Amino acid sequence: MIRALYTSAAGMQSQQTNLDVIANNLANVNTTGFKRSKAEFQDLLYQTTRASGSDQGGGATVPTAAQVGHGSRLVATSKIFTTGELSETGENWNMAIKGDGFFEVVLADGSRGFTRDGSFKVGSDGTVQTSDGLKVVGGFPTVAPGTTKVSISNTGLVTTEGPAGRQTATLSLVRFANPAGLESLGGNLYRSTNASGTAEAGQPGTNGYGEVQQGWLELSNVKVVEEMVNMIIAQRAYEVNSKAVQAADEMMQISNNLRRG
Repeated sequence: MIRALYTSAAGMQSQQTNLDVIANNLANVNTTGFKRSKAEFQDLLYQTTRASGSDQGGGATVPTAAQVGHGSRLVATSKIFTTGELSETGENWNMAIKGDGFFEVVLADGSRGFTRDGSFKVGSDGTVQTSDGLKVVGGFPTVAPGTTKVSISNTGLVTTEGPAGRQTATLSLVRFANPAGLESLGGNLYRSTNASGTAEAGQPGTNGYGEVQQGWLELSNVKVVEEMVNMIIAQRAYEVNSKAVQAADEMMQISNNLRRG
């Protein structure tokens, strides 16, 4: 019965973490470029009182084992990188990626970060920046003062017109062998890890890279109905584990109250 208490407690802790992940998904339902997370669990160690295949004498072997598990644990919160719906904004430096790829930015410490949030602005020095003032690299041009027209094709060809005449540049996107292995930094940013692999740069719309859509933004890929269903499932699983704790407690109480006849 003591084992049941710890096993159920492990199950309750797992479902609490599951609910935390779901809550974060719902909190970011309107976050540009956000990718939902999914909690993944594994069962814990098993106590084996009789192993399957053990010799019972006379040539007989045990066909099945006698094992009791000890609950579950969180092993991963994997990101789901499906493309979210696109929303039109009409802004020149708003861009959505339709397909595979990330924009590359320079973080405050000089390292490189990656994002799907294409709500870019032009800084005082003419560089294209994120909402937090991080410089966007990968072919983004420096915008001259007085620029009157900005055109960005699906393949990343940027054309600007202004007092300095017509200027062109070609954007690039980066992708990873395992985007689920990226480290989330907050601020709609990711950092590469050994699990994600190194960043591979390429032109939008070629060799499997997604296309760039000017004047649009990619919305969160969180589906509210799906998350609500997952929340109900997590709540019920938490509740049934708490019932197991109560049942184990009542059984211990009964055994403690035994009297000799």
